[in-house]
Amino acid sequence: MKPVAIFRHLHTEGPGYFATFLDRHSIPWRLVRIDLSDPLPNEVNGFSGLVFMGGPMSVNDPLPWVAHECDLIRAAVAADIPVLGHCLGGQLMAKALGGVVTRNPVKEIGWGEVQVPDSTEARAWFGDMRGFLSFHWHGETFSIPPGASRVLESSYCANQAFAMGKHFGMQCHVEMTEEMIRDWCREGAGEIAASPGPAVQSAGKMQTGMAPKVAALNAVADRLYTRWIAGLVR
Repeated sequence: MKPVAIFRHLHTEGPGYFATFLDRHSIPWRLVRIDLSDPLPNEVNGFSGLVFMGGPMSVNDPLPWVAHECDLIRAAVAADIPVLGHCLGGQLMAKALGGVVTRNPVKEIGWGEVQVPDSTEARAWFGDMRGFLSFHWHGETFSIPPGASRVLESSYCANQAFAMGKHFGMQCHVEMTEEMIRDWCREGAGEIAASPGPAVQSAGKMQTGMAPKVAALNAVADRLYTRWIAGLVR
């Protein structure tokens, strides 16, 4: 089987639980470390799927790799190769597929509930699940690109995820591990302190009762990732 390409944009925002999931299902994967200047592939046919992780930058920043990754996303969609995006990755997908990325009304940092709309597309991905506690760290948001459907929403960010056939883009983070949360709280201490708001939690609150929250989030990720890998090119 061809590997899944995973694009990492910051050393602390790697694949996390998603890599654990792929390993458990014996699915090969290759990490493309944008943060270490790994060369970007020029075509997508060598991969069974493309996955884009998060990062503190904006897709609207003049970064040389943004346009290249958007080209890869469009090529994968055209070739029916599944694409999956986490936070910045979801924003890249939205931008590539005709949406726009703008400032969210408030920053979301920490744990927060998301809801599953009662729609055919949302039920296809989440079944009878009505909502769950997810992890967030973003100040921007995407519009739903043409041809896609909103499949997650929240009170602080209307567009938490979209689906378009076998392609799935998220604003929230379902890939979290306890280690990642600790790392983000440490590395993002300055941002937390400078970003008071109704959806921004302290590092202490984010890490209180973390183990059961992460375990529950991993269970949600299992459902989402299981559907996504069903579309991989074998």
